[in-house]
Amino acid sequence: MPEPRTFLIAEDEAMIAMLLEDFLDLLGHKVAHIVASLSDGLDAIASGGFDAAILDVNLAQDKCWPLADALEAAGIPYIFATGGGDTIPPLHADAPTLAKPYTTASLEAALDRLG
Repeated sequence: MPEPRTFLIAEDEAMIAMLLEDFLDLLGHKVAHIVASLSDGLDAIASGGFDAAILDVNLAQDKCWPLADALEAAGIPYIFATGGGDTIPPLHADAPTLAKPYTTASLEAALDRLG
């Protein structure tokens, strides 16, 4: 089992964000921030207090790439959450992905691949 981490969750659907938070809790992790937009995500990254992130690829009308760029620059590992069909930019191609619908087992597998 990976070391316990504190997460930023970027997810625009509240029920999915709460599900991820519950799954992370079950797996021994904590959540520092839950954000639903790029601007709130960038603010959360600037304020810190977490050591890993789960990013929904589609945040409302936006893609999460600016958040991934900021996390990459800060050296903070992240997981992409996707419903499928999203092309991950080459800069972020090594990041683990978590396919929807989530299970604790699929989240645990993505966490095992997290840097």
